[in-house]
Formats: sequence, structure tokens, C-alpha cells
Amino acid sequence: MEISKEAILNKTHYGLKVYAYILRQYYPESVLSLKGRDCGITRNPFNGGKDTLQINIVDNVAQHYDTELTDFKGDIFEFASYHFKTLEEQDLLIKLNEALHLRIGQKNSFYNQEEFQPAVEFPEIATQASPVFSYFQKPVTNIIPNRQASLVEVFHLIKGDDFASCTSTLRKIQDVKKARKYKAFHFDYVTFSGLFSKRNDKDLKKHSGLLTIDFDHLKDISNLREALLKDEYFETELLFTSPSGDGLKWVIPIELTKVKHQDFFKAAANYIQHSYSLEVDVSGKDISRACFLPHDPNVFINPKYL
Repeated sequence: MEISKEAILNKTHYGLKVYAYILRQYYPESVLSLKGRDCGITRNPFNGGKDTLQINIVDNVAQHYDTELTDFKGDIFEFASYHFKTLEEQDLLIKLNEALHLRIGQKNSFYNQEEFQPAVEFPEIATQASPVFSYFQKPVTNIIPNRQASLVEVFHLIKGDDFASCTSTLRKIQDVKKARKYKAFHFDYVTFSGLFSKRNDKDLKKHSGLLTIDFDHLKDISNLREALLKDEYFETELLFTSPSGDGLKWVIPIELTKVKHQDFFKAAANYIQHSYSLEVDVSGKDISRACFLPHDPNVFINPKYL
């Protein structure tokens, strides 16, 4: 793998760990705390240490701006150029690779143990505990959960190859009834909204604080996906393409101290209809709603959990 901006972003949590590393060179006790796509306000070493530095994630790249210095804004690489005092892109990438011990472009050797021993402590980012819910093994007629699973675990399952074969097979089936039957018998599923003793609203043990919105038979999945990720009212927890390939599963947080699950769903559905002119699957109002797990290499998870 060559040293590139993309490679560094992939190794540093969208670049957040680069910010964390640089800030800790000036303020050793500094720890970034990510909430949604926002790290909040922290000290800016390039503005006299004032609490004016805002860091957030935009289009999967960590960026910054200063609340006082209107010209002080950009992405992680521009920020790093101040610290490493270089404007040469390749020189900057090499310095980042070395300083953070990313080992991009290096061949790991079993005998060269130094490659596995960073000289400095790798910067930490405070992450949020991942919600948990019930996981059910196929077929869908099985209503007794196999175990509990976390949002992060399901993210990796969807992104990996575990469900690649059944997803590929399903999308080749043209007959609607046959496709529905195949999905019911060949896909594991979860109840994103909570933990259950068995899949029934009455058997809810604990709500997860999550709600799933289903979009079916979409004409433009890509544009809607980008719009949902940028939605100003609902924070995306997980977003992936449905098993059929023509829909989206949008998992968002729900505040149960203020409203009941069903009422929140109705409000969300009304908002979506008004904002996106789309109808959502009404079955989402059921707390025990089953959500089949497909393969989607482009699945998105809120970075605060990683």
C-alpha cells in the first residue's frame, strides 16, 4: 500500500487520530471526545491555546475551523502542515506515517519486532458505548434470540463476507414470492430496537434506544444515502443497503424519556414524507421489528462507536 491521503484516513479514524496526536504534543492530557460527527470545542495550539478549535467529520474526512480566526479552517492535512511545518504534500504524508507509526507501505516481518512496537503511545479518542440488541439465527420463523449483539459487531458482519453469498443469490431471484421466501429462510436477523426473550413486543427486556426506518424500492439509493447522512435532525447510527438491493435501512437514535417508540416512529415518518417525499415501511413502528442482515461493503456506522 502506498502512502496516500486515503491510506492515512483509513488508518486514523477519518483523520481524528491525527488531530488527537498533534494536540497531545501540546497538551498531553488532551483527549478528543466524538459525539456524532462532532468533537466539540478544544484548545487550538495555533491560536494561543484558546478554546476555539472545532473539529468534526464532513464527508468522512476530519475537518476543523477556529471560532475566532475566520481563515483558520481546513482538513486534517492542512492542520498537520502547521505542526510539521511543511507545505509539501508527500513530505507531510511521510512524516505522518512515521510519527503515528502507521507502517503504510512497510512489509511486516516476523523477525522485525520493532515494527510492532510504536515508539510513542498512540493517541486515543473517547468512544461511545455501542447499543446492544437481540440477534436471531435464520430462519425468520425462529423467534428465540441466539444471543445479543452490538451495533459495532453488526456493522462488521454486514461489511464483511458473512452474508455475501446469500445476498448475491437473493438479488438474482426475479420472482417476488420466491425472493421473499428465500430471504425468510436464509438470512440472520436482529431486532435493532432492543433485547427480547422472544421476538414479540410484549417480551421486550430492554430498549436499545434505536429505531429502524425502512426505505423500499428506491429509484436513487446513492442520493438518498448521502442526504440521510447529512440530515440535520436525525443522527445516523447505521445505514446500509437492504438485502434486495433496492432499499435502505436507516438506524437512528430515539429518546424514550420524551416520547414512546410508536409515537417517535410516526413523527419520524411524517418528517421523512415532508422532507424527502418518501413513504416508509410502517412495520418500523413495531419494537420487535425484524431486520435481515445483508452484505454491504459500504455500510456506514456512526464514527463515535469506532
